Parts: sequence; structure tokens; C-alpha cells
Amino acid sequence: MTVAKKPSWQGHAAAVAALAFSIAASQCAQAADAEIERALPENHGHVDAKLFLGTGTNQPLIVGFGGAEGGNMFASDRVRPGVEQSLKKGYAFLAVGYFDAPGTPKELDRIALEGIHEAIQTAARNPLVNGKCIAVLGASKGGELALLLASHYPDIKAVVGLVPGFAVFVGHTSTLDTPSFSLNGKPLAFVPVPKSAVPFLLPPNRNLRLAWEEMLKDKVAVEKASIAVERINGPILLVSARRDEFWPSTEMSVAIGERLKEHNFPYKFEHVAIDGTHNEVYDHSDLSENFLDANLLQQAAAGCPRSPKK
Repeated sequence: MTVAKKPSWQGHAAAVAALAFSIAASQCAQAADAEIERALPENHGHVDAKLFLGTGTNQPLIVGFGGAEGGNMFASDRVRPGVEQSLKKGYAFLAVGYFDAPGTPKELDRIALEGIHEAIQTAARNPLVNGKCIAVLGASKGGELALLLASHYPDIKAVVGLVPGFAVFVGHTSTLDTPSFSLNGKPLAFVPVPKSAVPFLLPPNRNLRLAWEEMLKDKVAVEKASIAVERINGPILLVSARRDEFWPSTEMSVAIGERLKEHNFPYKFEHVAIDGTHNEVYDHSDLSENFLDANLLQQAAAGCPRSPKK
């Protein structure tokens, strides 16, 4: 699908920078595997889901997630032309806002995967939707979510991750001691923010890319928090940016490919690293369009069959 206007990532950067103040104040980063007993956020498990339908039947379903700017990006006016284009091609489209949207948690904090999946299942039961052909598409933090969700739910048959993360990272709260996502009420292992990352989150040396590179030096935490992409039940497309100023999306996408190879992943995996910045992946929407047409739309009549896992 074509995104008519690129989403702004300034909100994401501002949120991360604001969180750094709490780290600097406490001078302590919480351990990622520490026991977390804090109450779950208000509206935990609730999402803002909007289903857009075309005029035909047997419509394969694309599920779209925005990033850490919050809200429901794919239901917004700036992205609506791209959604309409998908509908004209024969798709149904489910836009999902998972935080800072009406009726959802305010912060990116332990977002419930099961709540998102329930919204997908509800959309898939619509009589105009082909519930056997579901793909998830996410950008940045939404790419992390798309990969994570598909690794837990085999009814998702294809994944597109734009400048994605390869692990579960810290939630955007004032305490920085919870993950971005949870499953069945339990927080998932995550990569914490170390003290060494704080200087890169605050002026005058603010550099989000370097902050994330500091986080990724914790190899033990990264291993625990890495997404089990080998469990995904269908083909994967990743589009990264070699000059990504937010986080090392190309390096993380390469690591995903290596993990898939190690596990003899039986489906098609494609990684395209563009020579551009974080937002410039939206200039290459033809990559995701062609991938979805081949692996979802053209297989809808057959129910998007998937071969047995190796």
C-alpha cells in the first residue's frame, strides 16, 4: 500500500528523550528480567480497531500498526489514501491503534498481544473477509509488534516489517522497568535502557541511534528478548534503512535473516536495505505492495495455504 504522507517520528523521539530524564534522576536502569508487580495499565487489552472493507467478497486482510507515535496511524487522514488503494485491489484493511488512541492504554506499556489478536479475529469473522489470509504490516515499533504477534499466532500468514526491531524493547513509561508488550497478562522479557545510553537521549549529545546501540550491547538481554521469528507461519518481508537515524534497523533485519537461516525457516524471507533514513522506507511502498500481492492476494482463492514447518 502507498502511504500518502510520511508519518512523523518526532513524537517517538520526544517520548524517548522524556523518559531519559527519569533515568538520569534515578541513575539506575532496571533489570529486564526483574519481577514486575506493578498493576497493568488502564485499558489493558483494549485496542482501537477500525475495519475498512472493499466491495467484493473473499477479501484477504491486511492489519496495519503504526509506531511509537501512538494513535491509529492507518486510520488517519494522512494514510487513508493508501488504505483506499488497498481496498480497490481487493483487500480488507484493519487499522489498529494499540496505545494513545481512544479506549486504549495511554502509554506504550505492556500492550497485550492477545487483545490485538482478538481484534484481528473479530475482523476475520466478517463475512466479506477471507479469515484464512491475514497479513500484518507494521512500521518501526509497529514492525517489532508485527513480527512479535506473528511469532505467537499461526493464523497470521505473512508479515511486512518496515524499519523493524528484532526484540522486545523497554516500554515508554517514567520508570522504564516494564516491556512494551505482554502476553496473557505477563510481561515479556525485554532489552533495558542502561545508564550508558542516557547521554545519547539528552541534549546536547542526543543521538537515538547511539542510544539503541548502547542497549544492544547487553547480549544476554537481547538473547532473552529476541523475537522467535522462526515460528512465523508464512513469508516475511523486511525493509530497513542503512542510514536509519533512530535505531539500527538494517543490522537488526540482518540478524533476523541469520536467525531464520539457522532454524531452516521454510518460507520466503526477503530483506531490502534501502540507502536512506528511517522515514525514507515510505518512498519504497512498491516493495510491500508486490510482496502482499504475491503472498496474500494471489493466494486468497486457495486460502493462503502454508507448507508444514520443517
